[in-house]
Amino acid sequence: MKRTLLKILACPACKHHPLELEAVVEDSAEVIEGSLLCGRCGNVYRIVDSIPEMIPPDH
Repeated sequence: MKRTLLKILACPACKHHPLELEAVVEDSAEVIEGSLLCGRCGNVYRIVDSIPEMIPPDH
C-alpha cells in the first residue's frame, strides 16, 4: 500500500478519517505488511501483500 493512500482512506464502519498506520514490513515505495487503525471506533484493518483489507468486522 502506498503511504499516499492514507490521505483518502476512511474507516468503512464509521467513516472516520484519517486512519493510523502501523507498518510492520515496508520498502522505500510502500507498506507491505501492517495494519490501519481507526481512532474513533477502534477497528483494525490488516495490510497483507501491500493490499489493505478494508472490510469492517461483523458486530
